[in-house]
Amino acid sequence: MGKVRPSLVKRTARKLLQLYPNEFTEDFYHNKEVLKKYLMTPSKKLRNQIAGYITHLIKLEKKRKEVAQQMQQS
Repeated sequence: MGKVRPSLVKRTARKLLQLYPNEFTEDFYHNKEVLKKYLMTPSKKLRNQIAGYITHLIKLEKKRKEVAQQMQQS
């Protein structure tokens, strides 16, 4: 069973990725530091949840690109 994330976390993460696509990487700790610069969160837990979801989305996008590239080569 997967993790259930609040819609606030998902909405904020997607918006930040849309606004600053080149700032975030697959590294959670880097994303956490970038979030400190762009977002004032009321709690550390919320910031970590958003950073974790951004990391998840970036890894997912990378995997999608690799699969698409393999499909084109076949």
